[in-house]
Amino acid sequence: MKKIAIVAGGSGLVGMQLLHQLFQEQAYDVVIAVGRRELALKHGKLVQVKVDFETIQNVDLEDKLRENDFGGRNHSLISSLNSKIFAIHAFCTMGTTIKKAGSKEMFEKIDHDYVINYAKWVRALGATKFLFVSAIGADQQASFFYNKVKGKTEAHLKQIDFTYLGILQPSLLLGNRKEVRIGEDIGKILGRIITSFGLLKKYKPIPDYKVAKAMIFHALEKNELRLEYIPSMAMQDFD
Repeated sequence: MKKIAIVAGGSGLVGMQLLHQLFQEQAYDVVIAVGRRELALKHGKLVQVKVDFETIQNVDLEDKLRENDFGGRNHSLISSLNSKIFAIHAFCTMGTTIKKAGSKEMFEKIDHDYVINYAKWVRALGATKFLFVSAIGADQQASFFYNKVKGKTEAHLKQIDFTYLGILQPSLLLGNRKEVRIGEDIGKILGRIITSFGLLKKYKPIPDYKVAKAMIFHALEKNELRLEYIPSMAMQDFD
């Protein structure tokens, strides 16, 4: 069966790596990137759809695919979606920081509400698998607000009836961010120092491309588990 990948968060660190790897992955015929704005990317597999994650559940994907499609490029994709001949795998790499979001309330809206809205939307489209980038230490009982929100998101994703839910919990991410995150940069340095002595290996910083590779690998696996947690240490093996 042919496969469609739907990606939310493609402008971010892991999301951009994921898109480029999906373009190269022969198992996927189409890659749909959904987001608030179009990405500066061009590829034969790529279809971009602009959405508001606050109201995404009201979005008709077929209508969106017909918008400005004067050459009929999306006609076969629309037909395939309607005939249900494609397997749909959804990927979510959305995430921000409290500083960038502007408040705890806005952070939770992006990292929880928008993720859940997107998950429900792709499930209604027929997505059977959902891969989500969470964080190491995610726990809805955590005292640390960031981890608490991530844990809450994980808990609510479990309530959606995907055939397979893969929750990736990376440590600090390594890659070329557009913005400077001083706290993360200090954490990466400390992480390298600690792990160089063989201590707390599960906290070793991980390159963005390894997380992206792990997402695709687990999406394409014949998963017998409905729910799978993929820890950061397991993702370090992907090169």
